[in-house]
Amino acid sequence: MGGFIIGTMTSTAEASLQGQLIRPYGSQQRQKRKLLVSIRRIVFNQKGGVGKTSITCNLAAISAALGHRTLVVDLDVHGNTTEYLTQGLDTSAFPEEARGVAAMFGNSVGAKRQRVSADTFVWEVPYDNLYLMPSSPQLATLERELEVKHKIFKLREALAELEGVYDRVYIDTPPSFNFYTKSALVAANRLLVPFDCDSFARSMIDSLMENVEELKEDLNPDLLFEGIIINQFNSRAKLPQAMVEGMRADGLRVLSSYLSSSVKMRESHASHRPLVDLAPSHKLTQEFVALYQELEQM
Repeated sequence: MGGFIIGTMTSTAEASLQGQLIRPYGSQQRQKRKLLVSIRRIVFNQKGGVGKTSITCNLAAISAALGHRTLVVDLDVHGNTTEYLTQGLDTSAFPEEARGVAAMFGNSVGAKRQRVSADTFVWEVPYDNLYLMPSSPQLATLERELEVKHKIFKLREALAELEGVYDRVYIDTPPSFNFYTKSALVAANRLLVPFDCDSFARSMIDSLMENVEELKEDLNPDLLFEGIIINQFNSRAKLPQAMVEGMRADGLRVLSSYLSSSVKMRESHASHRPLVDLAPSHKLTQEFVALYQELEQM
């Protein structure tokens, strides 16, 4: 495999999930695994601070812990997903060819464009079965040129090349409907929308769904809206419950597995360790496991 190795630590997460999700593979299970289609899941909301990075990374970490070769693609120029999964490495210090998503897109424009394997832009991170196509500050300077030259299908082409190499792909996006988000929506086959039970976030959901529906009709009719993830949920407060019930009444698909607010998530960010590795028995970790199970059964 190409790409760059940035660590050697092995996660204990797989052992922690034994008996919860993993079952021995008999012939029927092996047959079912072979028939699985690679899932390419985008996590997107136009509002910042709703938990896109936390949800992307923690669902991906659970997937990897369960034995699925899982790729995370970080399209946000701020690179929070990249920092989370690489223990805070400064990606700008790496050579140009190692700069993940920016190198992949940059390779398609300008005089130096050339045919390079998509796996070249993938890093190994310090967890078994988990891989990363990292973000880079170069994404900001590249965006205008990529948009003008209509490179919106480049991510789809790269992931199509990696079909069969990875079982699951999770794509983290910037909090705006920009070129990179549109590229992800074109490349993905599943969409998740995080919602943090905030009135400002609720007011943006309808316009988000309209934008997604229009892009789906024009560029990616196979995109499946899996549902809204309720994040930072407080069961004791009346407003969050009322907002969730209101969205369901409006016909929006809301997933039944909620994620509660917890300081453990901040600890996870600070330690650069997904919850399934940091605190496998914690309530929030188990909520992520329940969410993962719900998604896998769709």
